[in-house]
Amino acid sequence: MKTTVLMAGIAAALVLTSVEVNAKPGGQRVDFETLDVNGDGQISMEEIEAQGAARFAAADTNGDGVLSAEEMTAAADERAASRVTRMIERLDTDEDGAISQEEMAAAQERRGGDRAERMFERADADGNGTISEEEFEAAKERRGDRSGRGGKKGPRNDNSNDG
Repeated sequence: MKTTVLMAGIAAALVLTSVEVNAKPGGQRVDFETLDVNGDGQISMEEIEAQGAARFAAADTNGDGVLSAEEMTAAADERAASRVTRMIERLDTDEDGAISQEEMAAAQERRGGDRAERMFERADADGNGTISEEEFEAAKERRGDRSGRGGKKGPRNDNSNDG
């Protein structure tokens, strides 16, 4: 059940914008402080799971326990809407036009395990079971570099060469 809730939340986050566990309503990125629910300076897997469950619940506007295409595209742009359609086609095994948490968990198992846990383990550089703010920022930077957003890619717009 823990993996099911986690994967559902992560999938909702990925669809609604794009996880670093990164989108809030309105397209704002989730920051370290938001994920560090208890304020101890570390992000635990439980805090990530809680964020995932909250994201799923927020996306499930009618409260029926599944995410319909309409719910998943409500806050998404056109590219994301296309991804939502493809995601539903791939994951909706009972062909009801919606994705349940169980369908998400089954898809994750078919892909060979818990991607969220692997991502968490990569971010937890010191292996202590939590993610510090420094580890969070480093993981965010690595993700930005890989995706072409953030990081050191692209020209800087600081006018430092203007004389």
